[in-house]
Amino acid sequence: MKKVTKAVFPVAGLGTRFLPATKANPKEMLPVVDKPLIQYAVEEAVAAGITDLIFITGRNKRSISDHFDMAYELENELERAGKKQLLTLVQNIVPSHVNCIYIRQTRALGLGHAVLLAKPVINDDAFAVVLADDLLDGKTPVMKQMVDAYDYYRCSLLGVEDVPADQTRSYGIVATNPVSDGIEQVSAIVEKPAPEDAPSTLGVVGRYILTPRIFHHLERIRPGSGNEVQLTDGISGLIDEEQVLAYRFNGVRYDCGSKAGYLEATVRLGLRHPECGAEFRALLESIFTKKQK
Repeated sequence: MKKVTKAVFPVAGLGTRFLPATKANPKEMLPVVDKPLIQYAVEEAVAAGITDLIFITGRNKRSISDHFDMAYELENELERAGKKQLLTLVQNIVPSHVNCIYIRQTRALGLGHAVLLAKPVINDDAFAVVLADDLLDGKTPVMKQMVDAYDYYRCSLLGVEDVPADQTRSYGIVATNPVSDGIEQVSAIVEKPAPEDAPSTLGVVGRYILTPRIFHHLERIRPGSGNEVQLTDGISGLIDEEQVLAYRFNGVRYDCGSKAGYLEATVRLGLRHPECGAEFRALLESIFTKKQK
């Protein structure tokens, strides 16, 4: 049976919630401690056995491809200075066996459209979709958990978690029936419903494994709100044809598309960073101690 070895990273969004920081710098390049968001997403995918990284890019996104490319001047300077540890760090941002592929999304026509642009590269393979806005922190990388589940069930999987009832307007919400521990069969999916209209509080987060049949539906759906092609609408069509499962992942999600979530990720990951975690903890403790006085 073929493994999931391809992942799509839609990175063409404007990142308006982080303006002015994202005026000239992609939101996916915002750093959490010492790595940009997109690197966390790529590392998670590579840990799951992904070897083809397909970035759907847009204007002002060149720094993403630069980040994963060779940096000859920097590497030469680090080598000349004898900074071998830093040189190794820079050279291994992407392992040598992993391919980076870039496809330009010339118009912002939605997540479904971005995924559809990857069709010529995906061909007839099942593939992952990873949204860097959602930084997922699991003892076993979340995409690895989902790839393992796909190897068993051989069908599309949606990463999900329970969300507050008053926040359903921010998510695709699924109606499900239990299958096994952490796995539920999806019977319906609704894009950003009002709390009173939501079929549940189980929200889809930024991790998917999809069968290539999704392209059939994305090619046929009409643009919805904001003149965008919604991935949710494509998944809704897929549900009518084949099994789609909701996967309750083991780990913590940081919504780095919001300022509060981004700051939480920075603090949480900063506290356990091997280089600066202890110093950062002491700094935070001193700040709160002074505040209480």
